[in-house]
Amino acid sequence: MGSIKNRFDLKGKVAIVTGSSKGIGLSIAQGLAENGAKVVVSSRKQEAVDAVATDFKSKGWEAIGIACHIGDGEQRKQLVEKTLEAYGQIDVLVNNAAINPFYGPLQVAEEEVFDKIMDVNVKAPWMLSNLVYPHMKNGGGSIINISSVEGLHPGFRLGLYSMTKSALIMLTKNQAKEWGKHGIRSNVVCPGLIKTKFSQSLWENEQLVGMYTNMVPLGRVAEPDEMAGLVMLLASEAGSYMTGGVYTADGGYLISG
Repeated sequence: MGSIKNRFDLKGKVAIVTGSSKGIGLSIAQGLAENGAKVVVSSRKQEAVDAVATDFKSKGWEAIGIACHIGDGEQRKQLVEKTLEAYGQIDVLVNNAAINPFYGPLQVAEEEVFDKIMDVNVKAPWMLSNLVYPHMKNGGGSIINISSVEGLHPGFRLGLYSMTKSALIMLTKNQAKEWGKHGIRSNVVCPGLIKTKFSQSLWENEQLVGMYTNMVPLGRVAEPDEMAGLVMLLASEAGSYMTGGVYTADGGYLISG
């Protein structure tokens, strides 16, 4: 038996992380870089991704910043092409970028909001995965989709967002089923409430946080870097027999209530 610890080593691997200039995406990108991967930091603004890449490089890690609005088909293609130009391969794709432009009951949501949220949260990960598929096909690869416990359990006033996150779970399972023969693994991570700018309106609401912390077994809201370890496992050889899995990191949210 070889070294178990070495199976977490990502040296020689190239990873794209969408929405990685802040929050969960940033901590995932950092974890991958620290573990030896060459990381493509990506979000909408070039200056934001450059700042992260520069910070990583100052710590001795390998990284570049490539701006990409994942809702834009041409920019998705550019992200893949520029990654291949820089590093010549793609081994790991973390579909982390997402939006939640609407908080409220289903019956008052506008059709345009539905189209927008489906476009970014479901269509973009599907299309971006399809773009990296030919480049993972020969050597295998790992796709990690970041969903939410909201995709498994209906929350309150997050109906549209929940629908997209549920769709992302089924996308993952189908990718795993169809692409496993090529050595491509696809898994999905479902975080609970995390202290990020994305969910600020939730965790800044004292009443809501009080209800949440009283309910979840671990009794607190998570920090973004608490999601990175699970992604390290799924991205590396340590998770080589894991595919089609739905993994929660939610402080016990789904078993409470």
